[in-house]
Amino acid sequence: MSHSQTTAEVPDAPDAPPGGSAAAARAHARRWWVLAVIGTAQLMVVLDATIVNIALPSAQQDLGFSDGDRQWVITAYALAFGSLLLLGGRIADLFGRKIVFLVGAVGFAAASALGGAAANFEILVTARALQGVFGALLAPAALSLLTTTFTDTKERARAFSVYGAIAGAGGAIGLLLGGVLTEYLDWRWTLYVNLIFAAIAFVGGLILMVHSARNRHVVLDVPGTLLVSAGLFSVVYGFANAESNDWDHVATWGFLIAGAVLIAAFGWWQTRSAHPLLPLRVLLHRNRGASFAAVLISGAGMFGLFLFVTYYLQASLGYTPVETGLAFLPMIGGLMVTATLATTTLLPRFGGRPIVTAGMALSAAGLVWLTTLDLSSTYAANVMPPLIVAGLGMGAIIAPAMNLATAGVDAEDAGVASALVNTMQQIGGSIGTAVLNTLAASAATDYLVGKDPRDPAVRAQASLESYATAYWWSAAFFAAGVVISVLLYRRGATGAGSREDGMPTVHM
Repeated sequence: MSHSQTTAEVPDAPDAPPGGSAAAARAHARRWWVLAVIGTAQLMVVLDATIVNIALPSAQQDLGFSDGDRQWVITAYALAFGSLLLLGGRIADLFGRKIVFLVGAVGFAAASALGGAAANFEILVTARALQGVFGALLAPAALSLLTTTFTDTKERARAFSVYGAIAGAGGAIGLLLGGVLTEYLDWRWTLYVNLIFAAIAFVGGLILMVHSARNRHVVLDVPGTLLVSAGLFSVVYGFANAESNDWDHVATWGFLIAGAVLIAAFGWWQTRSAHPLLPLRVLLHRNRGASFAAVLISGAGMFGLFLFVTYYLQASLGYTPVETGLAFLPMIGGLMVTATLATTTLLPRFGGRPIVTAGMALSAAGLVWLTTLDLSSTYAANVMPPLIVAGLGMGAIIAPAMNLATAGVDAEDAGVASALVNTMQQIGGSIGTAVLNTLAASAATDYLVGKDPRDPAVRAQASLESYATAYWWSAAFFAAGVVISVLLYRRGATGAGSREDGMPTVHM
């Protein structure tokens, strides 16, 4: 693949290069404003995975769709977003990150307006799918802009601490914002609010970002695009079906098998394509590969916390949607603290292995602690402390992993590397939601055997059993992450921009 592509973003040295152009100097001077724009766009994309959840009952009552159809309001976004991210990342590499970012912002806003004005279920689901399509353009373009704008190690660490905090906390912010908008305005505002975020992102991007020329020497890998898009679609669709059907249903295992075969075929094709969609050099960097795994695991485990703590607070303790969202704020605070500390201070000194490993262990401990919750638990004494511990752990995983997953990547691969980070988080979330929902439902069913399901106390305890099962399995995901982080990450401080070829022998 040609290395002649001009990048839109200026290397972020401590001082602007004396021989640089006036445009380059201006771009360097306003790089922190660019971070604010990128953060706004990322927040919009991440929170849209959860902001509609709390609004679903109101939307269902207003539009009159069934319980069976309800999941598609969520799934349509996940399917389009998850299956098209790698294509969106490569489009950003090929056609320029600024233009793809702007197109993504405008398209996301238009899709959100369509969904907010939806007169029926079909229009709402179509709008959610279109949000996913344009989100798949916007998210990798945003992260690759961040990657290529901040190359100075210290400034990159600060930038990724902010970005990682947004990526990790976006789901909880979506729950809070969704609750506020649904309770005090209308469910439609959970979609209309994106017009504000998109307007800020578009105007800021138009003014602050520098245009990059299209690299006409690079060819899009059409077979690879079709294989991976169909494969990721099948995986996400299969896990989404597991939420509403049994695991032995053909719509579940059939699509999961098809997805695995298609992704395997995609991997084979990438070794033979002259212009691979996902060059293997992006994956076969040891710290980068470990970081992709860390993002996948944290995505799966994080959903166990958000989803089932939300159920617990509302169904078991009687919290309102707004109160539920506010309950997550201490966790977000903890996440932001460790995201900043880990990337700015600890990562340059110790490297990824001890930080991400400690984050996995803390997250596992927080989830195990949550298994002690019961109907008499209070927020201050029993709910908030484990949420803070889990938040501290997730901040130590997400921000350093996203930093290392994109560090040292060639400029021409920045978009696809960034897309792979988002893909791992999305696939992890889909896997976590499906697996944990199934395990939780089975635990509740098992508890009810031999008991009277009409007894409110029995039903309440069955719910607690299901939540505890989900927390235990989420903790198991993070415990596996401890082992994987120890095995895969290189020992010592490798530096944010270090490069490695291949996956060397593991040193313990």
